[in-house]
Amino acid sequence: MKEKEHLQTLSDIRSMMERSSRFISLSGLSGVFAGLFALAGAWFANSLISNYLRVYPLGHQGDDIEIFSYLFLDAALVLGASLLVGVLLTVRNSKKQGIKTWDSTAKRLLINLAIPLATGGLFCFVLVYHGVFGLVAPATLIFYGLALINASKYTFNDIRYLGIFEIILGLIASVYIGYGLLFWACGFGVLHIVYGAVMYFKYERNK
Repeated sequence: MKEKEHLQTLSDIRSMMERSSRFISLSGLSGVFAGLFALAGAWFANSLISNYLRVYPLGHQGDDIEIFSYLFLDAALVLGASLLVGVLLTVRNSKKQGIKTWDSTAKRLLINLAIPLATGGLFCFVLVYHGVFGLVAPATLIFYGLALINASKYTFNDIRYLGIFEIILGLIASVYIGYGLLFWACGFGVLHIVYGAVMYFKYERNK
């Protein structure tokens, strides 16, 4: 009987240590929604590009600033919607588990996620500045994967695998220039939906 009590005590201590060192309020459903938003954004971007090429075929001068403004707005809306849903679902999970949403662990997670993302964002602006548009989508996938791996030590280890897949997809996309939007949709859309579903059934559904 005492042995069972000791094992339970050790289990409780381990759980407390995990809660204090890892951010465990992330919602799998937020990944699913982010993937859906990304697919919708990719569809809209593809429509914009198709219409642009119909009006200005390859080799003809078009209004590049206008098309990139719309694409930037599209990406900003996808990011904003994903962040909003992610925050709302994370707060809901924190309340269910009775833990704080914003603490030192969450800060470390955000910092380690933000550094590679900010670096990648600036690098993509440099690519656009030099007219290397074909590498923008691969770069976003690679730097996003690096950000996930860098932040995974402060949350679920499963995020590391998502980051690895994002990097692999980004490297493949860098070889097949011209299919960047397709790879982008697979990385930010399909992979997010799969990852979110796995996380939901693994960590949230039973609870």
